Amino acid sequence: MADVIEIDGSMGEGGGQILRYSLGFSAVTLKPVRIFNIRAKRKNPGLRPQHLTAVNALKTITDAVVEGAYVGSKEIYFEPHTRRSGNYVFNIGTAGSVTLVLQAILPALLFSKGRSRVEIVGGTDVPWSPPIDYMRYVFRHNLGLFGINIDIKLLRRGHYPRGGGRIVIDIEPVKDYITPINYVDAGGIVEVKGISHAVKLPRHVAERQARSAASLIERVLGIKPFIEIESYPPERDPHLGPGSGIVLYAVTNAGTRLGSDSLGARGKRAEIVGREAAEKLIEEIRSGAAFDRHMGDMLIPYTFLARGTSTIGVSVLTNHTVTAIMVSKKFLSEAIVDISGEVGEKAKIRITGVGFSP
Repeated sequence: MADVIEIDGSMGEGGGQILRYSLGFSAVTLKPVRIFNIRAKRKNPGLRPQHLTAVNALKTITDAVVEGAYVGSKEIYFEPHTRRSGNYVFNIGTAGSVTLVLQAILPALLFSKGRSRVEIVGGTDVPWSPPIDYMRYVFRHNLGLFGINIDIKLLRRGHYPRGGGRIVIDIEPVKDYITPINYVDAGGIVEVKGISHAVKLPRHVAERQARSAASLIERVLGIKPFIEIESYPPERDPHLGPGSGIVLYAVTNAGTRLGSDSLGARGKRAEIVGREAAEKLIEEIRSGAAFDRHMGDMLIPYTFLARGTSTIGVSVLTNHTVTAIMVSKKFLSEAIVDISGEVGEKAKIRITGVGFSP
């Protein structure tokens, strides 16, 4: 058996990201891992339901031996044995984030031998997690720049606290290697698009979110956005609970996408939701970078796995991105990393990957 990789869950930003990335790399490389101090810097440390779902999902996909897999656990041992493609259904059972589970399981399925289809049930639009529309319209597109082909379908939204959202992901396996990418500057903006939704709520909530966002972007940037409205007649609304939100994205001349989002909440005016998303996107666009701050850490694992040198420009170098690099180096130490820029600033990240092959 390979040496066990030890990961201190309190390093870097000290959240669930360390667990997801560690398990994801363990599942890809088939290197056993022990993670301790899980989510040590959070108010409720240890595994939460969405983290446990990711653990159990990867256990199924890799036929792993697992110890410490229960809600509240602060230490886990994970020993994978294989990577199996197939059709899977994973139910978080709460409004825990489906997109965070997707982040954890995707690398292993990309490097399996066949196509996979995965259904995940839980929260699609919940706080502190990428909303499903960001994953559909920004993450998926930018991942495609590496030659990675996935499709993400939204079947039903799930908001906090009731959840019940459903997504389906179709995953084409990597044939040989992931192709490195070189996108530093946005080179200007071609167009701005988005989707504003309101479920179990009046249609005007989604419309007001969209109008507020569109008017600010047009006034500040001189770009008229196209924002799709998603709402349902009360008698045909399939969702379990009320919720609203908006995701915006800018298509760059370089071919990348920058994204932003804002979630509705009880007592929060729809106009504020729209304005927040617009302000975030304007800040991302004004940076001139090819990728937004959240995309930075999401792309790191794929740059490490790619064959060759990737260079990416991010609007802000975040602690999440630095932590993603730290975890990636634990598993693929031969990768070479060079960062131009400090945390909290615009940065250029250059990573020579290991050329991992299925």
